[in-house]
Order: sequence, then C-alpha cells, then structure tokens
Amino acid sequence: MADAARSQITQGALNAIFNDPDRLQRDFPVPVCQCVQVKTLASTTEGGQERFRLVLSDISNFVQSMLATQANHVVHEGKLKKGCFVRLKSYQANAVKGKKILIILDIEVIESLGEMEKIGEPVALTDKEEEDVKPANTTIAGNGFYGNKPQQQPAPQNRPLPSRGAPSSSASHVYPIEGLSPYAHKWTIKARVSHKSDIRTWHKQNSEGKLFSVNLLDESGEIKATGFNEQCDQFYDLFQEGSVYYISAPCKVNLAKKQFSNLPNDYELMLERDTVIEKCEDTQEVPQVRYNFTTIGALQDIEKDSTIDVIGVLKEVAEVTQIVSKTTQKPFDKRELTLVDDTGYSVRLTIWGKTATAFDASPEAIVAFKGTKVGDFGGRSLSLLSSGSMAVDPDIPEAHKLKGWYDSQGRMDSFASHSNMAGAGAAGGQKDPLKTVHQVKEEQLGMSSENPDYFSMKGTIVYIKQDTFSYPACLSEGCNKKVIDVGDGTWRCEKCDINHPKPEHRYIMSLNVNDHTGQLWLSCFDDVGRLVMGMSADQLMELKENDTVAMERAFEDANCKTFTFKIRAKTDSFQDQQRVRYQVMGAVPINFTVEAHKLADLIKLYNID
Repeated sequence: MADAARSQITQGALNAIFNDPDRLQRDFPVPVCQCVQVKTLASTTEGGQERFRLVLSDISNFVQSMLATQANHVVHEGKLKKGCFVRLKSYQANAVKGKKILIILDIEVIESLGEMEKIGEPVALTDKEEEDVKPANTTIAGNGFYGNKPQQQPAPQNRPLPSRGAPSSSASHVYPIEGLSPYAHKWTIKARVSHKSDIRTWHKQNSEGKLFSVNLLDESGEIKATGFNEQCDQFYDLFQEGSVYYISAPCKVNLAKKQFSNLPNDYELMLERDTVIEKCEDTQEVPQVRYNFTTIGALQDIEKDSTIDVIGVLKEVAEVTQIVSKTTQKPFDKRELTLVDDTGYSVRLTIWGKTATAFDASPEAIVAFKGTKVGDFGGRSLSLLSSGSMAVDPDIPEAHKLKGWYDSQGRMDSFASHSNMAGAGAAGGQKDPLKTVHQVKEEQLGMSSENPDYFSMKGTIVYIKQDTFSYPACLSEGCNKKVIDVGDGTWRCEKCDINHPKPEHRYIMSLNVNDHTGQLWLSCFDDVGRLVMGMSADQLMELKENDTVAMERAFEDANCKTFTFKIRAKTDSFQDQQRVRYQVMGAVPINFTVEAHKLADLIKLYNID
C-alpha cells in the first residue's frame, strides 16, 4: 500500500506551483499530496467560521496551507485526516512575509489509499527574494472552478493598460479574497461588487461623518470594504454594482465587525487615500453573486438572528407603510412580501427604505435575497439587511426550478407558515401527538392548572365567527399592541407613546373545527388567520367596509378547509369560570400524498391472510 501511495504522489508539484508555472501546467495538472498535519484555528471574531491549517507534502517538499471555508466540509465529514492523500483541484499560491502559503479552494480526499505515517523526509521550499519568486498566482483548477480555465499571470512588460484586464501595480500579484489577512501587505484582489450601500451619515457628540460600503466577491469568497469621509467622496462614484475591479494595497485589513456585516469572513477592508482601484474589463472569471440558499421549509431549524439567503415565488406584495424607530423617533418605510417555495411553506419578508418604495416586482415573480435576518415573529420571519441585496427573476438554476414547479403545480397549492411553538415539547424538537377531539376531551388535555398541553389535530373548519375577526395594531416594529382611534384621524399606541396615521389590522379569530369524533372552538392569531382566509386582515377589513358580499364569500371559501392544527391547551378563567382555551400555534394544509400512505399502512394492519 505504501508503494501504491508513493506512486500516486506528484513529486515536485509543490515547487512547480510556486516557482515553475510552465512545468506545473505540463506535468502536474492535478497535484496529489499527502496531508501530514491538520490543525484547527480558533476564529478571530465572535461567530466567525472555523479555519483549518494543513501541511501538505509531495515527498520532496512540504508547504503550509490554509483550507478555504468553502472546503471545510471535507474535515466535517471526517474525510480529511492526518496522513491521508489528497488531490488539489483548485488552489491559490501566495507568499506572505517570505512564507509560502497555499490556499486550498477545492480538495478531494483519495479514500482508497487510507492514512499512513509521513512518507519520506520532505523539506521546506527554498526561500527566494520576492522578485525571483514566480508563483502560479491565478487559481488553477483540475476540473475548472466555476467553469474557469487555468490562466497564467502575464509578464509585466506584456500587461495591458489599466482597466484593460490587469492591475497596473507590477509589485502586487492577485490574491484570493480568502487569503487576505492583516499580515498580507503587497496584494491585489480582483473582485466583483455584489452590493453597494447608500452613503450613510452619523452625528455624535464628539464627531460626525459619512461612510459607504461595498461587498466584494471573487471565486474564493467575499469581503466587505468601507470608505469613510474623504474616501467616501473619493471612491463612491467609482464603484458600480455588478462591475469588476482590481483593488490594491495600501488598504487596511481589519477584524470584521460582525454586527454590521452579513458576510462569512473574519476580516474586512478599510479603504485608504492611496488605495489603488482600477476597473477590470475581463470579468468572465469572476462569479456574479454567490448564494447559499435556505429553503423556506427549513427556517424552523435556523436560529433567530442568523443571516441567510432565500429564494421564493412572490405570492403577495403589501403596500408601503411607515414605522417609527423607538430609539431615533424617525420614520422608516417598509414593505412586507410573502414568499413561498416548493417545500409547501410561506414566510413574510420585510424590505426597507428605498428598496421598499422602489419595489416593482409583480406577484409570481421569482425573487432571490442575499443577506436576510431570521426573526421569530409569528414563528419565523425574514428582514432584508441594509448590506443585503435582491434579484428579481435571476438567471440561476434554483430560479428556473422554482418557476417550473410553480407553473406546473405550485400556483394551486396551499402553504403553511411556521408556527411559533412554545413549551418544552416544541423546544426539544419533539412531535406533538396527533389526537382526535374525543381523545382531547377524554384525556382532559389542558385541564392542568400548572402546565399547558400541546397536541396536533386534523380537523375541518365548519364555522368562523365574523363579528370580530381582527384588531387594529400598532405599526411600530415588534409592537403589535392594540391602538385606539383618537378621533382626529390618528391611532394611538400607549405602549410606544406614538400616534399613527392608520393601524395595521391583525387577525384574532375563533374557528369551529370538527373531526369524525366531535368539535372544538379554536382561537388563532394573524399567521394562521392569513393561511385560513388567504388574505391579510387589512384586505378583509377593506371588504367589510366596501363590499360585504365579497367579505361573506371570503368566509364561505374558508369553510370546509382541512388542516393539521398544532394546538396549545391551557385552563384560564372567564367571568369567574374555569375553561380550557385551545390556542392554534400553527396550521399545515393536508398533504394528501402523505395521508394516503398513512391510510395504506393502516389497511395493511388489518390485512387477513
């Protein structure tokens, strides 16, 4: 086995990577090395991603290497271990303070060779003066990386003029964003502006100023760059969203302030007066936007305040409303969107400011969002961060797949929202037992005065109380308290001490639900009300005021719908009498395929030979 492994290793490849690019292309298109060390590096920022440092050997030489975060899965899957053998499918060679460092972008573990003790006695690569070192400094990929072809850095005398495809600084070579750190000095990155913020100002007791930021993307990762004051004036108009630039030091690489960034990078850039920024016309190699989508159905498993990317079909578009910040007392424009996807779930996503007022996408468009914050309002909700971005009908496979699904079947589907389950059972991820109405009453669920009971029930709506189905709520973010009509055209929230020009109506409904064993009265709030009625409470109130026939038809359409309800049962007091209150925490439309399989399984239990 040792001889077989030795014969697989491409001896001399590491030296060629850093010193002989011509030989590298000719003799070592996909280098094979032994991993002789794997070390976990602690993240430099709170919440930062794990980083792994490797030592790779080709028997002749060894080199320090850093695993790009996009390749961390080979460690998490237990494949990359000390002594294993690997194919380097995509990588970037760098020299930092005279040290050779290899950034591994894509790696394959040759599991059939297993793990062994270090083969041979490899030595460190010979240090040379920087001008003598000619690393293969463009990403090289055996199978291509995002479709790239191997490319060599042109010699300085053959470089085109600035903005024609190469940086003018001959002292720098192109780094991957993944390889930037405070210890790298002479560097140039080639990156696309995936997001450009508006200019923001601040006013404090001792200072005031302005700033803007851009998110920069290359094939290895993303990083945020910020320009303050003079650099804001100097560079703001130069950067255009979607364009590609060479950006060269001097430019500070600082620890990332995670509270202001949604990018998975432990560092960020601060533009300086002498930072060199040149537009690049050769843009094909640089990806457009890198998404890491989470499905709407999977949101229940995502922690609150996490930052995710999401794509969905635009089901509803609300009007622009204003809320007043509790801290600054300034008004903010917001617009709520409802997205659905092929998991059968919907979610409300809020966009803000100019993005909200300028939003003009039509319902049923496919919209991709990068950088949304997960909230737990109504179970799960999303909010587009100021550093996030949005693309309508993007030309990506995920969008084409969703469009095909929606046109073929999704348009007629019903969608569930995520329930905001409370209590130990939900927190522990346990499924609530499915009960009939008879079992609920027989087992006296909810009769305990100490703790509530949680259960699921499959039932059909037979009646909805129409006299009071909603209440006027405060528009302030996260409040939702009832507001009072002052009589002068405004609505007052005592909690926020604010008068609003209008309220937001929210459902508070009573449903009579039956199954084959009996009936229960259930109480539900806004998310479930939207699912049952198929419209917002504001829309239903508008029908009540202007078209009562249409309102009655909406209630009729909601009757006879069948759902699986997640219910919280708890005893409370009403007019000095004890009663059990059944509160709906969430509802899911019946999945007839799943139900048919369950029935088939039950029939098999009664099968008589």
